[in-house]
Amino acid sequence: MVRIVKVSDVGRFIREQRETAKLSLRKLAKAAGVSNPYLSQIERGLRRPSADILQAIAKALRISSETLYVRAGILDERQPESVDVEKAILADPGITEKQKQALIQVYATFREETARRREKRRKPKEASR
Repeated sequence: MVRIVKVSDVGRFIREQRETAKLSLRKLAKAAGVSNPYLSQIERGLRRPSADILQAIAKALRISSETLYVRAGILDERQPESVDVEKAILADPGITEKQKQALIQVYATFREETARRREKRRKPKEASR
């Protein structure tokens, strides 16, 4: 399956992440090792960044490179592997059963909260279309 990704979608996502992180364009550009004008062009959808540039931006934003690669169409989106995380926790001999259950509960809460926040962000955008 071929997925066509608009350059502006990647740029918009980078801008949203930058604003969420409360970073100025200049600070992000410096942290990622790119020029201010180049980062601005990426955010406005005028330039398609390479995988190396996406990796540098992801590192500066403290998000996974994979997230940006998916947004840029370089990688296909994987389904969340929450079951694997839970299996890893349950298989760890270094923590007690009580600690394992607490970790799984915290993890599930984080996933639910993230899903709610993403849904909230989507609704205003969909309403404005």
